[in-house]
Amino acid sequence: MAAHFGRRLRKGAATTAVAAAAVAALSASQAPDVPVPDSGRHTAADATPSPDPASGGGATGNSPYYTDLPPLHSPDPAPTAGPTAGPLAGHGPEQAGIPATVLDAYKKAEAELRTSKPDCRLPWQLLAAIGQVESGQARGGRVDASGTTLAPILGPVLDGNGFAHISDTDHGAYDGDSRYDRAIGPMQFIPSTWAWAGRDGNGDGRSDPNNVYDAALAAGHYLCRNGWDLSVDADVKRAILSYNASQDYLSTVLSWLQFYRNGTHSVPDGTGSLPSGRSDDTPGAGPTPSPNASGHAPRPGRPGTPAQPHGGTTATPSTPSTPTKPTTPTTPSAPPTPTDTVDHLRSTDTAGLTAMAGHSFAQRIGTRAETKAGKAVAKVRIRFTVTGDTDAAFAGGEKAATVVTDSKGVAVAPALQAGEKTGDFTVRAVVVGRTVSALDYTATVTERLADALARTDDTTPTCAPGGEFAEQIQVRATYKGAAADRVAVTATLITSADDPTENTEGPYFKDADGKPVRTLKDLETDAKGLLTLPKLYADDTTGTFLLRLRSAGGATVTVELKVAPADSSGDPSGAPSGQPSTSPSPSPSA
Repeated sequence: MAAHFGRRLRKGAATTAVAAAAVAALSASQAPDVPVPDSGRHTAADATPSPDPASGGGATGNSPYYTDLPPLHSPDPAPTAGPTAGPLAGHGPEQAGIPATVLDAYKKAEAELRTSKPDCRLPWQLLAAIGQVESGQARGGRVDASGTTLAPILGPVLDGNGFAHISDTDHGAYDGDSRYDRAIGPMQFIPSTWAWAGRDGNGDGRSDPNNVYDAALAAGHYLCRNGWDLSVDADVKRAILSYNASQDYLSTVLSWLQFYRNGTHSVPDGTGSLPSGRSDDTPGAGPTPSPNASGHAPRPGRPGTPAQPHGGTTATPSTPSTPTKPTTPTTPSAPPTPTDTVDHLRSTDTAGLTAMAGHSFAQRIGTRAETKAGKAVAKVRIRFTVTGDTDAAFAGGEKAATVVTDSKGVAVAPALQAGEKTGDFTVRAVVVGRTVSALDYTATVTERLADALARTDDTTPTCAPGGEFAEQIQVRATYKGAAADRVAVTATLITSADDPTENTEGPYFKDADGKPVRTLKDLETDAKGLLTLPKLYADDTTGTFLLRLRSAGGATVTVELKVAPADSSGDPSGAPSGQPSTSPSPSPSA
């Protein structure tokens, strides 16, 4: 069995048989949580999660990938000698080795996301599995000290000739092709996805898809969007399928994920083992490691290109025994893609985009792609980008998202989440792959508000002159009946119920230097909408005093305070009226 893992996996019956046996065996011995049907291959029913419709063809544009599977772990591994032994047979420890810099990039990405998106629970082994399948761990770790590949890693030209059709979106800035896009770097992002998913993982101030630290961190953020929890099997499958919408891709990545979970180690950069089998069925047709002598990256092969099984030279076909009628090759003009027919974008009655800081926007942005005649255009990628000085973002913390228009030509952006910075910002919608006037949406983030303030108890705080109030006043803020968290509150000891100016005598708070203050600003409710005030003190003035609290949003509550000398029982009593008094005799409160 082990000898079969070293052979290239080809399409057709041979591919199915080898992949089926490999995945079934791996699942039985290493990954009991991965369901496999009797045939040994994953089916659509087994992997119920579907590709994320907002991914616009996945991170890679569904580019080809390496199909080599990891070897089986066995107490008695099969010998490597013999005519059937392949490059992976019996080489578990070798295949488990990941180049040191590449492994470090995966682990640093996991650590960063553990802080920025803790609910995602991204395992670095998932990044390693995708990195193995996409580029063979950056072509065996051929990277420099900063993590940048020694030569660009480019996928096939996505011109629709055997692959997806994705017109140029970066003017060749990343992939060197100003006509079509190509997947780039060790994690094989297409330029349009990198434009919003790219991250600076090595701290050099820029995001480079050819840097393994940048690419690993970008892949981690990409996999952690949509609120996915990658400790849950179903979300892991959704995330993988959103990266490349292929059931075979899902099976291959899951196999490597379980393999790396069973143990791995670092090997020197540049010494990692290189995979060989490709999903496009042409040896060497995957990500190309370096440009040719002309300075341009070699154009990858196409499915069906004659090639020897192990990367040898192309065989020369024999002369046909029966002459065929010669034909004059023609180059038919390619039919226009849906993207080519888009003339303009129109808003789908999106208005009133307002939310309080820290809250979700109730309305989602919708954009319709139309022809010049106003007809809807389906299957067009629309990129939404958040710009402006606020920290608002789409769900998951992303500043951009690509969504494919539906049958009605409408793309609905992910839900917007307001940050803590208030003010206006803009969401810009553009067509990916075509120059069409952008459509801008203005949104506003307001401060957190409360429409009601109330004390949590109804006792009257009392104190003797020159003493300290025993009770600390606590209030609860609510907005539309729900707890209003992180709402700004101001507390002022006022002159009277009719005069809200600050009092000059009576109870007071203390500042950081211990000096009396009678107004406190920048107070804030907690996550439950509660606010406990600092301790209050009394000067020598007796009487009944008022403390007023006002929240952002205008909600108020007034608290009565009493300062009186202790009576014969040792308890202070109230002053005679609603105004401060120096009279030592107690009287009914105002």
